Amino acid sequence: MPTRPIHRDALTKGRTLTKGQQCAGDGVMNEPREAFVELQERLGRAGTRMLDWLRQAQAEDGRVDADDLARAADEFGWPVVAVTGSATYYADFAEGRQGRRHVRVCEGSSCFVSSQGQHIPRIERVLGVRLGECAADGSVSLQGVRCLGYCYDSPAVLDGERPGSGDTLGGLFGDPLAAQRRTRPGWVEPLKMGAAEIPYASAVEQPVVLAGLIGHEEPWTVWPGVVAAGSREKILSEIAASGLRGRGGAGFPVAEKWSATAAEPAPRYVVGNGDEGDPGSYGDRLLMERDPHRILEGLALAAFAVGARQGLILVRSEYPMAADRLRAAVAQAREAGHLGKTVHGSTVDFDVEIVVGAGSYVAGEETALLHALAGLRAAVRARPPYPTSHGFLGLPTAVNNVETLAAVPWIVRHGGAAYAQLGHPEEPGTKLVCLSQRFRRPGVYEVEFGVPLRHLIEDLGGGLREPYELRAVQVGGPLGGFLAPDQLDLPLLSKPLAQAGAALGHASLVAVDATVPAAAILRHAWAFGTAESCGACTPCRVGTRRGLELVDRLRKPGHAAAALADHQPLLKVLNVASLCAFGRGVSCAVRSLLRVYADDLHQAALTGKEDE
Repeated sequence: MPTRPIHRDALTKGRTLTKGQQCAGDGVMNEPREAFVELQERLGRAGTRMLDWLRQAQAEDGRVDADDLARAADEFGWPVVAVTGSATYYADFAEGRQGRRHVRVCEGSSCFVSSQGQHIPRIERVLGVRLGECAADGSVSLQGVRCLGYCYDSPAVLDGERPGSGDTLGGLFGDPLAAQRRTRPGWVEPLKMGAAEIPYASAVEQPVVLAGLIGHEEPWTVWPGVVAAGSREKILSEIAASGLRGRGGAGFPVAEKWSATAAEPAPRYVVGNGDEGDPGSYGDRLLMERDPHRILEGLALAAFAVGARQGLILVRSEYPMAADRLRAAVAQAREAGHLGKTVHGSTVDFDVEIVVGAGSYVAGEETALLHALAGLRAAVRARPPYPTSHGFLGLPTAVNNVETLAAVPWIVRHGGAAYAQLGHPEEPGTKLVCLSQRFRRPGVYEVEFGVPLRHLIEDLGGGLREPYELRAVQVGGPLGGFLAPDQLDLPLLSKPLAQAGAALGHASLVAVDATVPAAAILRHAWAFGTAESCGACTPCRVGTRRGLELVDRLRKPGHAAAALADHQPLLKVLNVASLCAFGRGVSCAVRSLLRVYADDLHQAALTGKEDE
C-alpha cells in the first residue's frame, strides 16, 4: 500500500505546538481552540463526502484498494493513514470484496430468535456463498449485519437496496425457508413479495411523535411563525417546561443541551442522530421513511434555539429508503422555502445535509457519530470536552436522536406544560416502543412513560404467537438487558428498570421464547459486543472477545462451572473501565442474562451437558 510521511507540522499547517497542546486519538489538536478548529475544518468539511466517495470507489470494482486510498487522500487533502483508518473501520468497506449482487442478512436479536440463526446457512446454500465471502466470479457476496430494522417481520435481508423479510424473506431467494414447510399438508405457496410495512399505533389519546401519521398534524406548521416572530428564549422555555429528554437511550435533558450549545461562540451546528442500530428497534426508521418532514422541522427548531445555520442528519447505510426519503424531504423543504437563505423572507438562514453511514453500531454514540459525519473512524472520544462546546468540526454542536426531534414541533405548538402532563412525573412525555416478531401484534406503539411492561407485552402486543412460551424479554436493545416473565409488572421508566438490571435504551422489546437455549442467547450477546466494539479501549476490545471464549468453554465437559464463575470479574472490568457506555452496556446485558437464565446455565454446568 503506498504511504507518505506524515509530519506534525503537516497537520497543523506550520503552527508551533505550545505547552499544553495534546494530540487526540483521531489526530486532531485539543488546544488551542483555533488550531483545533482549523484542522477539523480541513478534515471535516470535505469529510461529509468521504464515506460516499469510498462507497463509489467500492461500487466500481467491488473493493476499496490501495490506489483508491491514495486517490482519496489527494482529492480530500488528507493523510493516507486517515483515509485508510476510515476504509478499514467501517463494516461496509472492511469485509473484503463485494459482488455485483451484494446481499446483507440480519444477525440481530429478533432475527436470531425467530430462526435461531438458521436463516443464515439456508441463505448461504441458496446463494452458493458463505457469510462474509464473495463468489470467485464476483457475482454475489453475503454480508452479516446486526440489524436491518425489520424486527417486526424477521428474519430479514437487503438484496442490494431491496428488502425482504418474514419467513419467506420476501421471495427474494426463491423462498429458501419454505422447503421444510412444503411437507406440511395443505401448504399454500405465499404470495407476499418484498418486505412488510411497519405496523404502528398510538396508545396515547393525543399522539406526539406519531402526530403526523395518526394525529393529522401537518409538518412545517410551526416553523414559519417561529422565524417570523419567535424567540430563542421562548423555544428553550417550552422545551424546558416539557421535561423532554433524549430518546436515543442516554436520556439527557434536551433544554440543557441546547442551552449549553447556545452559550458557546458561533458558528454552531445541530445534528440529527438517525443511526438506529439497536437490534429490536425500528421506530426511527418509521419516522425517517414515513414522516421525514417532522424530523426536519424539529431540527430546524433546534437550530433556531441554539443559533445554528447548518444541520446534518446521519442515517445508517442499512436504511437506504430512509436516506432517500430524507433527501427528498430536504429538497421539498427547500422548494417550499422552509430551508435555505432568508427562510420565508426572514433573517434566518438554515439548511440540512443528509450523510449516510457505512456500518458501525458505535456510530450511534454522539462523539463517534461526529467522527463519522467528518468521514473519520467512528471511534468514541473521551469527554470532556463535550460536543456542546467541541462537536462537529470542533465547533459547538447539539446532537439529538430523530425521535427526540420529532417531538419538538408538537411541544412548540401545544406548549411544554401540555407535554409534561403526559407520562410520569419523573419522566414526562411519550416513547415509541418496538415489539418484535414473536408477538402476536408486533409493531411501533407510542405510549406514555410509566405504563407497565405487561401492558405493552400482553395488551398491546397480544402476548406471544402460538405455540411459543415467553422465557425472557430483551429490553432496550443489546445493551439494555434481559428480564424474566415475573418482572413484567415493572413500569416503563429508567430508574426502576435500572434497579432491575436493565436499561430503557431505545425501548425495544424482543421476546425470547423457551425454545432458544440459554448458551445460544448468551453467545449471541457476546458476539454482538465483539463485532461492534470500536476498539478504542482495551477493556471493551479485549473483554468482549474474552466473553466469547468463556461461552465456548461452557460447551466443554468439566469447564462449564469455571466459565460461569469467570464471567463475574470480566463483567466488573467492562463496567468499571470501559471508555464509553458500550462496554458498560454489554456488561449490563450479560449480567442480566446470567441472572434470568441462571438455573438453565447452572444445570448445564452440573450435568456437563450443553444447553442445546
